[in-house]
Amino acid sequence: MLQSQYTIGANSMRRSRYIGFAKTHLQHLGIAAAINVVRAVAWLDGDELAPTRVSAFQRLYLAA
Repeated sequence: MLQSQYTIGANSMRRSRYIGFAKTHLQHLGIAAAINVVRAVAWLDGDELAPTRVSAFQRLYLAA
């Protein structure tokens, strides 16, 4: 799953739970730390990385 999809879906990053910059910033830091932990655990488990996007130019090059 893409990181942005995980962030929005699992952690509801679209809305802040708090009012005020300091609390909102703290929430963002906590979510970023949680995402990093999830990614580190997946890496330690040996999960495959998501395939990277192939650019239009690279598709043209490979087709030729």
